[in-house]
Amino acid sequence: MDIAQSEDLEMEGACGGSCACSTCHVIVEDPEKYDAMPEPSDDENDMLDLAFGLTETSRLGCQVKMSKEIDGVKIRLPSMTRNLQAADFKGAKKS
Repeated sequence: MDIAQSEDLEMEGACGGSCACSTCHVIVEDPEKYDAMPEPSDDENDMLDLAFGLTETSRLGCQVKMSKEIDGVKIRLPSMTRNLQAADFKGAKKS
């Protein structure tokens, strides 16, 4: 996320990289590079469930840590984002 924002790409990151929203949702283009990344945490998977256009190779940009294993990874942004955050669901009444 930091790299994308430093290059003026339109990645919001509403929660500041704390894995509490899905506005930095990215799609990893190369399944082999995706498989080289550490597994998403439960928190990341919960936030990805709120993301628009979820794919098998979706990740939160704030949780992707660059490493030698994923050097050259190609990532694309989905066509839109949803600004839903974990806080939006705390204390919500169940029907």
